Amino acid sequence: MAVLRERKGYREKIMRALYQAAEGNRLLGVEGAKLRDDLGIPAPDLAAACSYLAGEGWVVVDWGRGNTPEMITLTHQGIRRMETDEESGVPPEGGVAP
Repeated sequence: MAVLRERKGYREKIMRALYQAAEGNRLLGVEGAKLRDDLGIPAPDLAAACSYLAGEGWVVVDWGRGNTPEMITLTHQGIRRMETDEESGVPPEGGVAP
């Protein structure tokens, strides 16, 4: 399992990737396998990050066998969080502002 800084970074990468893919449409999701491959996040860490983000109310996760995220979709709250971060220039968790 990843250390705290890595976990925060994974969560932020996932949120940014979902936000870019969704383009403000909360009906568009991303396959878990695509996120895992595109972002280079180990499968157990992807599952842990998705579980955390779902607990915060920022994503909805369709879980597959073995606690594997099959499809991840931003919620309205998740989109609002990303828009707020984007507008305010808040740096991502563990990173710097773009």
